[in-house]
Amino acid sequence: MTSVADYYAGKNVLITGATGFMGKVLVEKLLRCCPQVRALFLLVRPKAGQSMQQRVDDMIKCKLFDRVREDDAHFHRKIVPISSELTEPGLAISPEDADKLAACVNIVFHCAATIRFDEPLKHAVQLNVIGTQQLLGLARRMRHLEAFIHISTAYANCNRKHIDEVIYPPPVEPRKLIESLEWMDDRIVQDITPRLIGNRPNTYTYTKALAEYVVQQEQDKLNIGIIRPSIVGASWQEPFPGWIDNFNGPSGVFIAAGKGILRTMRANNDAVADLIPVDVVINLTLAAGWYTAVHKLVPRCPPGPLQKHHVMSSFKRNPLEQAFRRPNANITSNYLIYQYWILVSHKFPALLYDLVLRLTGQKPQMMRIFNRLHKAISLLEYFSSQDWEWNSENVNMLMAQLSPEDRKVTFNFDVRQLNWPEYIENYCIGTKKYVLNEDMSDIPAARQHLRKLRNIRYTFNTVLVVFIWRVFIARSQMARNIWYFVVSLCFKFLSYFRASSTLTN
Repeated sequence: MTSVADYYAGKNVLITGATGFMGKVLVEKLLRCCPQVRALFLLVRPKAGQSMQQRVDDMIKCKLFDRVREDDAHFHRKIVPISSELTEPGLAISPEDADKLAACVNIVFHCAATIRFDEPLKHAVQLNVIGTQQLLGLARRMRHLEAFIHISTAYANCNRKHIDEVIYPPPVEPRKLIESLEWMDDRIVQDITPRLIGNRPNTYTYTKALAEYVVQQEQDKLNIGIIRPSIVGASWQEPFPGWIDNFNGPSGVFIAAGKGILRTMRANNDAVADLIPVDVVINLTLAAGWYTAVHKLVPRCPPGPLQKHHVMSSFKRNPLEQAFRRPNANITSNYLIYQYWILVSHKFPALLYDLVLRLTGQKPQMMRIFNRLHKAISLLEYFSSQDWEWNSENVNMLMAQLSPEDRKVTFNFDVRQLNWPEYIENYCIGTKKYVLNEDMSDIPAARQHLRKLRNIRYTFNTVLVVFIWRVFIARSQMARNIWYFVVSLCFKFLSYFRASSTLTN
């Protein structure tokens, strides 16, 4: 049995989505743990004001590649950017580059996709389905291709409660949908989108299910493997704990909670948040690439639990700078209670803060921020309110196929070894250091700021109680009677509780 790193020695690897979150970690891991890999061909889309080479240069300058830089200062020579656009015919790859790829690529990792939940259907189909079709067309031309690995999502079949490691029949024949969307006006597509996606929550999960089917259709021509990660979060161990570079998924929620902006969320307290570290996903992906060269595989990464008190306590120990309020969150599945907390904890403080900004001659902004936050949180409600069961037999089988060194160290993807409270602590610190670029040396000042916010809260509550007493209770005999009645009941309850405790002792 050879190691995974030995398999990649001398191989030419094609990666899409390399400048994205998972793509960066995949590139770093290949360069660091498979140092004999021959070349990494990265399909990169030029952006306005930035060439593909500039995008790649910016990517490899980030802290993520520090360990690779220490081992090999010239690692960038193995990276070959290829100008490409998934939504264009032929992926907009020049004939010369296409011929080069067809002649030398041994393995393809398809990571590129739109992950926006509210992406218009036509654009989501172009990126996630047609882009995959075109890449498969290029892969069929590759004379030395050994494996094609497609990164899907565990939620591609979220309309099912129990999900096996199989490709389910698509909700619609992809070819017919593509032909229909070509002549439809955007407004018509927008109107029929809810009926098309059916019992799926968004266009993302819908198009990822179609993409899986498109990949499966090539199983007689190519060695294919499909990876279904759940919610991908910050790194667990590699290249260092807590690395994250975006606001997507749980990162944005964590930051909003740490800043004291997000104070309530509609979710099922008993549901499991299916979070998986990015390095676990990449280790599994590389192992699957090695194994798929001989066998076909549809593995997914077993997720782990996420509890809100880990996040809140972490941000109280390591607070974010200039928090709006102290970190705290009320999780409820009741719609009316949720609306109450939205009003009390979000809208009222936002209106009050904007009023202060107006009075001081500044532009109001908090209500706009909260409206954007509510829109983003509403897109997550489907996933935060439900549970799924996934089969992971292929994952266990793949783990058993690895050498002891790969299984325990180099390509470890056994999530059962993960200490979740410690991981969430590192995740929260990672959002502070790598997303918000805050200095850890400023934590004492941030803690002092939280203490000020606590004192402001206590002062405000005291003033509010006095105001209510003076305006509503002190001026009404009936209100005073009700107040005294409630207070007397509380005293009687406390007296009964103390008496019961004494008798028990």
